[in-house]
Amino acid sequence: MFKRYKEKIVSISGMSCNHCKMKVTSALEKINNVKKVKVSLEEGKADIKYVDYLNDEIIKNVIEDLGYKVGGII
Repeated sequence: MFKRYKEKIVSISGMSCNHCKMKVTSALEKINNVKKVKVSLEEGKADIKYVDYLNDEIIKNVIEDLGYKVGGII
């Protein structure tokens, strides 16, 4: 049966190149329940699709551990 994904959009500052984008994408994809991640360098955001539950604090910690700043999560 098809399971509908939930979505979170994360505002991220400090990314300046494709390497930054790839680091953030890779780190977010490793979080439990995350199914798809699309990071936009130009827009400074990550679109995360997930199932069940995803804690905002985990997202924030993963991104900030890489040296970037989270502006907000919706």
